[in-house]
Amino acid sequence: MSHVNPTSPKSSQLGLPLLVIAAAQLMLVLDDSIANVALPTLQRELGISSANLPWVVNAYILAFGALLLFGGRAGDLYGRRRVFQSGLLLFTVASLLVGLAPNAALLIAARALQGVGAALTAPNAFALITTTFPAGATRNKALAVYGAMSGLGIVAGLLLGGLLTGTLGWRWVFFINIPVGLLVLAGTRTLVEAARQPGRLDVLPAITGTLGMASLVYAGEQGWTDPLTLGAFAGAAVLIPLFLLSQARRANPLLPLGLFRDCNCAGSYLGMLLLAIGPMGTFYLVTLFMQHILGYSPIRARASRGCRSPSGSPSRQASARSSSPA
Repeated sequence: MSHVNPTSPKSSQLGLPLLVIAAAQLMLVLDDSIANVALPTLQRELGISSANLPWVVNAYILAFGALLLFGGRAGDLYGRRRVFQSGLLLFTVASLLVGLAPNAALLIAARALQGVGAALTAPNAFALITTTFPAGATRNKALAVYGAMSGLGIVAGLLLGGLLTGTLGWRWVFFINIPVGLLVLAGTRTLVEAARQPGRLDVLPAITGTLGMASLVYAGEQGWTDPLTLGAFAGAAVLIPLFLLSQARRANPLLPLGLFRDCNCAGSYLGMLLLAIGPMGTFYLVTLFMQHILGYSPIRARASRGCRSPSGSPSRQASARSSSPA
């Protein structure tokens, strides 16, 4: 049963908190897609090799996804609003570092730092809805707006990425986060903090899970007989089972493995996996093809893709149906 803090704002005062949470979610999702359109330009200006270019995207997604559960747990223990604010601040500072990066190494490192900030922000943005908005129609509307930001962020990121890259330059694709992040940070004072839960923050599973996933992704970057590839596969084969084993033995795991025995949850996860493998994966390849092979400008490349959002894909719809209560 969920409880709302007695200091929750009145219904007439809930517009600003909703705007803050929605803007934060929009910014995080937007940053995933906005960088894709700028990839050919920043590759040319920074001299990034074709082998390293995917890591401009991978560094953000891996850090974001692998540490998402860790960010939620941190919010439970140290306060959801506090961790939400810390994540937003880290994301905003990292956006500045990405925009100022003089070479590929620093840019990729800053992108990973952005992902860490996003992982601290996203789960606590969702959790803050339950503490700020009373149960019922008001909370349902807030959840609907929050969910809509994912589809909107993907489309807006592709459109805005082409516009900014074609006019102001690729660095402004990341600089745009700074004023938005500061405004959202200023508005977090309207959010209601939740009671902290007892326990401790277990860092080791977060490290093993993140390194295991990174090793698995990196293994495909080189030839199959390359020593780095074999070493990365070996690292993933050790680290990922170690993470799962640690979760099975802990009383309060980051990832409760029992979720995968629930058919509804398993169906939702499979649907989202199909979405990530399918249309989400084409953004990277199609962007490079249009700008490198067809010679399109960033603006024309985005315009030629249309404005279709992956939110209407079959996998997303199947995921939504399987997670809906009967």
